[in-house]
Amino acid sequence: MKSWKGLVVILIIPLFAFSSLHKYYVSVTKIDYIKETGAVQITSRIFIDDFEKLLRGRYDEALVLNTGKSEDQIDIYIEKYLKLKLQININTQKQPLTFIGKAYEDDKVVCYLEIENVQEINQFEVKNLVLFDIFKKQRNIVRTFINDKNKTFVLIPKKDKGLLSFE
Repeated sequence: MKSWKGLVVILIIPLFAFSSLHKYYVSVTKIDYIKETGAVQITSRIFIDDFEKLLRGRYDEALVLNTGKSEDQIDIYIEKYLKLKLQININTQKQPLTFIGKAYEDDKVVCYLEIENVQEINQFEVKNLVLFDIFKKQRNIVRTFINDKNKTFVLIPKKDKGLLSFE
């Protein structure tokens, strides 16, 4: 009987260990400069559950992502939030972001934005504050392909900007 109880304890302890695994909070934003069209294309992938929590807290407690309902209103909330939290300066000038739309991909919301009429990039600064206001351990990975150069930044609340210089 003692060995049976010991066996149960040995089998249950790992279950408690795994139940306390830390969840990672991360978004991935890809930024490409297409010189031929003069456009900077931005694709941001954010976990649905994290983004939904934020949008509910800020805009609408009843909001549910990826149901096919209220998508026009959800787009308005996403656009409003991203324009507040994602800032891009090109050649020291703040750039207006155009929200193109969103799609759902597995457990992520994929958001599409664009900056138009960019003739050249000598300096590029990105500030990504997405989800920093609700998750202290949030990490925002920013991958850029600008002027034929790849660069990746990992932005955190204390270091929320990345700067590239091509001069």
